[in-house]
Amino acid sequence: MKKVLIIDKVNQVLVRELEKHGFSCDYFPGITREEIESVIDRYNGLVLRSKIILDRELLSRAKNLKFIGRVGAGMEHIDTGYCDTLGIRCFHSPEGNRDAVGEHTLGMLLSLMNHLNRADRQVREGKWIREGNRGTEIKGKTIGIIGYGNMGSAFARRLKGFETEVISYDKYKTGYSDGNTQETTLGELFEKADIVSIHIPLTEETRYLCDGAFFHHFRKNILFINTSRGPIVNTKELAEMIRTGKVTAAALDVLEYEDSSFENLAKKIPDELNFLLHSENVLFTPHIAGWTAESDFKLSSVLAEKIVQAFREG
Repeated sequence: MKKVLIIDKVNQVLVRELEKHGFSCDYFPGITREEIESVIDRYNGLVLRSKIILDRELLSRAKNLKFIGRVGAGMEHIDTGYCDTLGIRCFHSPEGNRDAVGEHTLGMLLSLMNHLNRADRQVREGKWIREGNRGTEIKGKTIGIIGYGNMGSAFARRLKGFETEVISYDKYKTGYSDGNTQETTLGELFEKADIVSIHIPLTEETRYLCDGAFFHHFRKNILFINTSRGPIVNTKELAEMIRTGKVTAAALDVLEYEDSSFENLAKKIPDELNFLLHSENVLFTPHIAGWTAESDFKLSSVLAEKIVQAFREG
C-alpha cells in the first residue's frame, strides 16, 4: 500500500523521507498526462505540484490510490470533493513556503511605497530624481489582510516592527486575534484599510472576488497586493481602478493569465494588461512569492512528514 508516483520536480528530501519509511517511489517528472492515465492504477500515492488537473476522468482510473500529495499550497487543480467520495486523502504543504510569501509580500510593499524599482532604473539611466521619488512610510498606516491562514499570518508577523495597525478578515476563521493582528469584519476593513493584501485560495467563491465593486467598497484609496492566485482579481477592473486612482498602486505576483503561454500572450497582450505593464504604479513578479531556496526544501519536507505521519497512524 506504499507505492508512490511523483510526477513533478521535487526536492529529493521528499523521496528520501518516504523511502526511509517504507514507501517505494517512482520519480518521473517528465511524464505526460496520457502516460499517467495508463499507469495510475498501479500506485497507492501520487505526488505533484501543479503539472496536471486531477479531474474525475483521471481519478476514476486510480483504483488503488490512497493519497495525493501537493507540494505547495493551492489545491484548485485537484477535485478534492471527488477524492473524498473515493476515500483518497489529500495533503498539501503551505507551511513550507509561508515564510517566503510573508517576506516577498513585505518586499513588494516596501518597493512600491518607496519607488525602489523605478528609482533604481532612473539612476542606471543617469537620472538623479529625488523629489519625484519621495516615499511613504508604513508606520501609522492600517494594513488589511484578507485571509488569515498560513500566508496571511506570516505577512502579519513581518509587519510587527513597523508600528502599523494590522487588521484581518477571514470568512472561515474566528477568534484568531493575536499580537500580530486584530480580527475584524469585512465592513470595518473596507472602512479603515490603507493597504490591502490578499491571501486566500482560488475557489468558485473567490474567483474575481476583487472586482470594481470590491474596490469601491473601500472608503479610502488603497494600495493593493495580491500574492495568492491571479483569477481572484478581475484584471480589467483593477486596471480601471488604477486609472481612476481608487487603487493608488498594486503589487502583483500572480496574474489571471498564467495558464496562457506568455510567449504567445506577448503577441497579443490584452489591453488591460498592457495598461498595467506600462504603469509606474504597478509592480510585477512572476509567481515567485513562495519560491526560495529554503521553501524548496521545506515544501517537500513538510509534505513527506504529513504523509508518513498519516500512514504511521493508519
